[in-house]
This record gives sequence, structure tokens and C-alpha cells, in this order.
Amino acid sequence: MNKNRKALSILMRARMRPPLSPTTNRINQMQFPPMDGSSNNKASTSQNASTSFHTDFERVQQSMHSAMSMNKIEILDAALDDFSEGYYGLSNENRRTLLLALAREYDLNRKQVRELMKQYLGLELPSSDKPVENVHEGEGSFSAFYRIELNLRHSLKPMYEVLFERLNTHPGGLKFLSIMRSDILSFLAEENIVSLRALDSYLKEKLITWLSPANLQLLHITWDDSASLLEKIVAYEAVHPISNLLDLKRRLGVGRRCFGYLHPAIPGEPLIFIEVALMRNIAQTIQEVLWDDPPIPECEATCALFYSISSTQQGLSGINLGKFLIKRVIDVVRRDMLTISTFATLSPIPGYMQWLFSKLAPTEISDSTFSENLLKPEEESALLEAAEEFTIGENGMEVLRNLLSSHQWINSEKLSSVLRAPLMRLCSRYLLQEKKRGKALDSVGNFHLQNGAMVGRTNWMADRSEKGLKQSAGIMVNYIYEVEHIEENAQSYFSNGQIRASDEVRSYLEPEEDLQQETKD
Repeated sequence: MNKNRKALSILMRARMRPPLSPTTNRINQMQFPPMDGSSNNKASTSQNASTSFHTDFERVQQSMHSAMSMNKIEILDAALDDFSEGYYGLSNENRRTLLLALAREYDLNRKQVRELMKQYLGLELPSSDKPVENVHEGEGSFSAFYRIELNLRHSLKPMYEVLFERLNTHPGGLKFLSIMRSDILSFLAEENIVSLRALDSYLKEKLITWLSPANLQLLHITWDDSASLLEKIVAYEAVHPISNLLDLKRRLGVGRRCFGYLHPAIPGEPLIFIEVALMRNIAQTIQEVLWDDPPIPECEATCALFYSISSTQQGLSGINLGKFLIKRVIDVVRRDMLTISTFATLSPIPGYMQWLFSKLAPTEISDSTFSENLLKPEEESALLEAAEEFTIGENGMEVLRNLLSSHQWINSEKLSSVLRAPLMRLCSRYLLQEKKRGKALDSVGNFHLQNGAMVGRTNWMADRSEKGLKQSAGIMVNYIYEVEHIEENAQSYFSNGQIRASDEVRSYLEPEEDLQQETKD
């Protein structure tokens, strides 16, 4: 363990980034010929560099073509190696050009598809009234249909499927495909290109199949695991950053659990991991989980609290591995710890402040029918009185916006007390009523609700960190996973967007608002 501690100490001081792939390291270590110092050679050096980059791109493009067209295993493996290594060495712009070429030039052959469809539509279906004297005669009348259907299935597969399939079975290929998709998503965020969108959709479907729970291994991650694995936990923790070795050890020690999903093709690197606190009751603040008193004896725990779930691969975005991980962890904890009967989260509300500021934004049209006063009369009066010496504004909405733009209000007990009622009420509205395409607007909420959870409780001043205040004014939410209702809740949410919530959370809403929501559900 000394090696582990030494490696991790270096890591914590450096606040490490995710490790480079072996291929990337090899590329970084390549030795380039020294540049001639004479001024006469500067132009030619620049030209040679440009030519070199152009040649490198063409070489990668050729190796990509070879990886799809060749069939000899020895040559194919070399082509896949050349392609993946060459791709890592390309500039961002060249990667974009290459992926566009892959999406457009190696798509399916639509002329062939149209011709086969014409042939198919031109066939005459055998009459169902005519008796079939023998089995062979009946099958023979459909032989043309079977032949064209087979050809259609083949022609409806784009050529780049071959590349994806071959990379998936190639050493390091699955990780490479994840990196490739991460690039695709990055380029799509800049410009929505239809062919690139289709490429992403096809690759995503393939990854969903290859990363099914049957192909994943659940690992209980402990302090005794390798330093390289623990480094990745530190590097990829996305919800509550790990501050030091003591923090890491605590999260992996008594009263805590960390589970990750690994794939055999990407050894030693969890695709996603979840952190669990074993507690007597459902925590109301993140301080209780991370920084307060030592954990209770595990035999006294009745609640398993999921307080952080992090994906390590940007290229797996939109592939809900977390759903399977949570359900698997619930099964494992129930089996190993019979005293645990409650499964819940302590979750951030990342979109709350963004939504609230959009509602508080000033409108240029006075008395607009689209404007809405978010504050009740008594809330506005109390706010204006409490904020008189702190901020300026013509009305409660302006004062609220000005106060929330700065985090100084949390240092005033008076302001904090006055803001609690409207912020908690509006948070309940945001979680239960604000929707996008019929589903919860909040991304974390949507994730847990589609997994079968219910909204259990909102918690005031649960996360006082800069991030927590910026995202949700410090409010966090407990989602409850009632084992006997998980599938029922998930089905109701998928079918009609119905959100189950406790009476406590619904009590923040106006009775008529709550009734309208139940009617919609």
C-alpha cells in the first residue's frame, strides 16, 4: 500500500487529468527531425510541415478505408492499429473532416436500396385463396421475397458498420470508439450536420448493444485496489470533487461503498461508478455525508444513500448505464446488509437556478401577458423589507434576481430566512411541473425518475459550496427508490410523464396548481 499512497499523493498534488491512452503517449514521444535554423529554410520548413500534415491525414483516411475493405486477419489488424494510432495524432479539424467523410462516403447505398424496393413492390403476393399442395411449393412462391428481403437487410447497413464491428473486437477498439463518439458529439454541438447525426445515432445503438449489463462486471472498489484504479476515481468524480487522500479513504472505508461497472475490453477503468453512504436516516445535507462526524457502525445503518454517480466516458453520453448500476447495487446491498430497508439519493438540482433566472429576466414589454410574478404578496413584502439595506430594485422580482446573482445573502440570517419559503416553493414547482417533451426539465431529476424513483424531499441549505449555490441556491433533493414500486413508477413516467412525489414536496405547491398537475398526469 505504500506504493498506492505515494502514487496517490503525487496525483492529489497535481489534481490529475484522465490518463492518456498508450497510443497517445507513443505519438507524443515521436521524435521529429530538428528544424534548420537558417532563415532561407523557414518557408520550406513551413511548407514541408503542411505537406506532412496533409500526408498524415491521407494516410489515416487510407487506413480507415483498408480497415473496412480488407478481410485478411493479419492485414486487417495492422490496418485497425494504423487507423486508431493515426486518428489520435490528427488535429481537431482533421478529425472533423475525417468523420464527415466517414459519415457521407461510407453511408448506405440508397440507389441500391431504391432499386431493391422497386423490385420488392413489383412482386405479386401469392393468393391466399389458392390451396398449397405441398410445403415446398408454398415456400417456393415466396423465394423471390426472401431473396430481396435478405438483400434489403444487407443494403440498409451502412459500410461504416463494418468499421465499428471490427474495432469492437480489436484490442483497445471499444475505448477508441468511445473517444471517436466523444469527438462526434463535440462537432455536433458546434453544428448540427444530418449525416454526422446519423453516424452518431448508429454508433450509439451499437454501443448500447455492446455495453448491455450482461457484458459488464460489477466491482466493489476499495482502498486496497490498485493506485491506477483509484486515480481514475479521483479524476472522474464529477459531483463532489475528492479533496485529498483522507477524503478518498473515507469514501472507500467503513460506512461507505463505491461500486463501478467495468467492461473486459477496457480493463482497470470503470465506465461509471456510484458512491454510497450507509446511514441511520436519509441525509438532508451533503455535509453529513462528506465532512461531519465519523460514520456510524454499519450494523446500525438502515439507509443506503446514493450521493454521487459519475460517468468516465464522454463518448457514452446518452447510454443509461446508471440505470442498471443503481438497480444492481440495490440488489447487492439488500443481499449483503439485511438491516438496509431504505434506498435514496441526495442529489443536486443543476438546472434550477438557470430556470429561475430565465423567469426573473426583465421583459421589455410592460404589463405583458407573458410576464409572471413568482412571489406571493406576503413573500414580496417580507423580501423588500429584509433586503432594503442590501440591494436595490423596484419590485420583489428585481430584488430576488439581484440577491441571487450574488451569494452574499447566505451570510445574512435574516435574508436566508426570508428567501427560504419562495425558493423552496419554486424548487418544488421546477421539479414537479416544469417539463421538456413531457419529461422533467431537470436532467438529474429526469435520470432518477426514468429509473423508477420518486421525489421524496427537498432540503434547504444542503450544499453550501460555490457549485451548489450557483446551481440551486444550495437546495438538494432526495429521490427515493421504493423497491416494490420501481418498475411501476418508471412505467408511469415513461408512458405519460407522471412524477410521483411525497406529500411534503407537494405541500409547497398551491392546491390548485397541484390539482392541475395531477389532472395532467
